[in-house]
Amino acid sequence: MSKRDPASPTAPEAPPSPGTPPAAGEGARGAAGHLGYLLRQAAHVFRQRVDQTLGEIGLTAPQFSVLTMLAAYPGHSNADLARLALLTPQTMSVIVANLTAAGLVVARPHPVHGRIRRLALTEAGRSALAAAKTRVYALEAALLGGLPDAEDAIIRRWLAGVAAGAERGPEAPPDPDRQHRPD
Repeated sequence: MSKRDPASPTAPEAPPSPGTPPAAGEGARGAAGHLGYLLRQAAHVFRQRVDQTLGEIGLTAPQFSVLTMLAAYPGHSNADLARLALLTPQTMSVIVANLTAAGLVVARPHPVHGRIRRLALTEAGRSALAAAKTRVYALEAALLGGLPDAEDAIIRRWLAGVAAGAERGPEAPPDPDRQHRPD
């Protein structure tokens, strides 16, 4: 870059243009990128697709998560479901209120603890969940792009292990020989 003559009436040189940012999957946003960023990028794209397809049937991704966890673990409280669905208790309260108003979920008093409300899917909730699962499973199949079952299983075990490790906390210092440092 040339120095500007302070006596010159011309404007200083503009900085070089940074160019067009790389598309998803390219450059630092590609296979050589930071793993955490790649996970976030993939989750963001998947979430957008889930939101779009579930929006067509009147559900949101968090509502789908709550319905899914409630079907898998019936009879739990809002607080339990919030932990299972990775939501705050406040968000869970709003979602449960909306699902209840839509007739998809019913709250019943706990047999021992009167303040705790146990949640259950209604028949309409089971039907809505079935329709949502059909759509989301189709997105997951497209996401996997025909990977062999063995590779699908490896990915699922790895992701579940990452999540389980996050709940346990750090176990041991990272092995420097296994660290990937993109350039």
